[in-house]
Amino acid sequence: MQSALLAWYAENGRDLPWRRTRDPYAILVSEVMLQQTQAARVVPRYLAWLERWPTAEALASASTADVLREWQGLGYNRRALNLQRAAREVAASGWPEDLTSLPGVGPYTAAAVACFAFGRPVLPVDVNVARVLERTGASFDHTCGQALMDLGATVCIARVPRCGECPLGEECPSRGRRYEPLRRQGPFEGSFRQRRAAALRALLDGLHPDDHEAVAALADDGLVRLEEGVVSLPD
Repeated sequence: MQSALLAWYAENGRDLPWRRTRDPYAILVSEVMLQQTQAARVVPRYLAWLERWPTAEALASASTADVLREWQGLGYNRRALNLQRAAREVAASGWPEDLTSLPGVGPYTAAAVACFAFGRPVLPVDVNVARVLERTGASFDHTCGQALMDLGATVCIARVPRCGECPLGEECPSRGRRYEPLRRQGPFEGSFRQRRAAALRALLDGLHPDDHEAVAALADDGLVRLEEGVVSLPD
């Protein structure tokens, strides 16, 4: 299965800019941006981000307000805050052996940076990779990380996998199965997430947000400061 997968990837792999580098900072940026965001949306934002802040040191020295402004539209603004905090730790002390010690870096992101940047023999398992592993019951080593991600994103998709197009289809025990729809997050429109985003955007635009509940939630996440009723951006 592994040789069939790698042969398929050589012909069908997506050409994504973060696959053309081994720079751990650039790969960390891509992995953080890709959390709950489609690759097609990430590509232009990733390129613009690296043009503005090409190194961890550059991001570390930026103002948090500028970082949050650049992040607008990607959602889940706390990711931007943690990304800058991680960059500040790297700028001060270098890359740690245990990447999960960096702010906002969990086991998957740590494995992705370790594999794709540092060449460590660890297979990063995101939701797409986990789906392929579960359905095939097969084992793959770290050289298959990107191939498994692409297979899960484009062929072995969640509800109705395209088994006829799959390079693993003939040997896959799940061939032809259909799956129940996954539980989706509620709509953004009209949600508390939208209120939080609007409050943060108002503050970034130099306005005073009047949604006190949303501001309090942003303060709890460290995205804004709230002191004696005065709202400001963190340093």
